[in-house]
Amino acid sequence: MTERGKIYLVGAGPGDPDLLTVKALRLIQQADTLVHDRLVSAEILRLVPDSVSRIYVGKAPGRHTLDQDEINTLLIDLAHGQQRVVRLKGGDPFIFGRGSEEALALARHGIPFEIVPGITAAQACTAYAGIPLTHRGLAQGVQFITGHRRDNQAPAIDAATLADAGQTLVVYMGLTKVPLIVRDLLDAGRAADTPAAVIERGTTPRQRHIVTTLVRLPEAVESAKIASPALLVIGEVVSLSAELEWFMPFAEEAQLRYA
Repeated sequence: MTERGKIYLVGAGPGDPDLLTVKALRLIQQADTLVHDRLVSAEILRLVPDSVSRIYVGKAPGRHTLDQDEINTLLIDLAHGQQRVVRLKGGDPFIFGRGSEEALALARHGIPFEIVPGITAAQACTAYAGIPLTHRGLAQGVQFITGHRRDNQAPAIDAATLADAGQTLVVYMGLTKVPLIVRDLLDAGRAADTPAAVIERGTTPRQRHIVTTLVRLPEAVESAKIASPALLVIGEVVSLSAELEWFMPFAEEAQLRYA
């Protein structure tokens, strides 16, 4: 049988290169080829040796360099070329990163692979904004949902689970659907004055975040001209940001933090 290369599906974390795992850093420095997403930060890409070939397969809303099937085919072709390939993804490959789809394609073609977890945005971006995901007396659980579904469908808001005031809700890829998400949460029973935040480019020198209330979240996002990538956080724990915030790359813009 023809010898094949190996694919490493690696999480790069949310942007701060210091949040890379030791294994992730070792693999990107030893790779033959790096296949990377749009959300892998420039600071992390600077850690990649010049000897490593790079292939960009980033996706932005409405603009895909390659679609998912083409990315799967690319990885399979690279493995047939006996390459050591790092497929580098922002955050964690298995949390809204479509890493499982790529892993399934590799497994079904007999391609060896490894999964290297990364710190997901919900953990890191909230920590850098001083927002704990759980806190005794405020939140006994946390839920991650996506604001972007296949074929541009509206996010699925389940009233029975997401209306619980004791659950922190973190929404990935929900920036373009903020008014709809807020409406559905209010309809599901979340209080209008529930603390809410949006975190833009979390953990990087370009991080901005705004703390407001659920009902005012759409207005705050529009007023501050928040851009992707951004994370929505909804729940009582957001109220702790005023005391726990420690990462302030834009101290001169502190007036934008609370709206």
